[in-house]
Amino acid sequence: MTTPAPLLHILILAAGNSTRMRGGDKLMELVGGQPLLRQLAGRAVATGLPVTVALPPDRPARNAALDGLALTRLTVPDAGQGMATTLRAGLTGLPPQAAVMLLLADLPELTAADLSLMAAAHASTPDQILRATDAAGQPGHPVIFPPWARADLTGLSGDDGARQVLKAHADRLRLIALPGQHATTDLDTPEDWARWRSGRE
Repeated sequence: MTTPAPLLHILILAAGNSTRMRGGDKLMELVGGQPLLRQLAGRAVATGLPVTVALPPDRPARNAALDGLALTRLTVPDAGQGMATTLRAGLTGLPPQAAVMLLLADLPELTAADLSLMAAAHASTPDQILRATDAAGQPGHPVIFPPWARADLTGLSGDDGARQVLKAHADRLRLIALPGQHATTDLDTPEDWARWRSGRE
């Protein structure tokens, strides 16, 4: 008898400071006529999986951008201490035996179909860490962690995210190719956004 895959939750990390935007907020940049954060969260909700968004306490526009979406919002009071702090806070809001799809909030090309593809891969190999790549094989996001990796994730510190966990368990890592550069288009500066938009015209 096959053991069913553990329940999968999507955790969107949206508590960063956008420091390289020189006063702007990359998560509020318009993509398809709506803020990037809302677009990505909407695509996550469209998968039918439970979605939690980790938010900072001092960005009310991000909170407002999520209005009307069927998801859980989690405020991280000390988000400024780094991504690991946000990750730990987000994980505490999820069921302890759930697998988690970590999704950065600044990936404008990811689609609901991409997220569903990752979820389907998890259903077939629930004990492996799954990391998305672009079509050329460059690792990116999202990343799915099985329940057994939760202890490692909650033990992280600083701003390295989950890199240490991926490195420590490279033997249990499976790469999933997504179309184009969906998994790797990460826009951090006004110049990045300008180049990306000019390439889509």
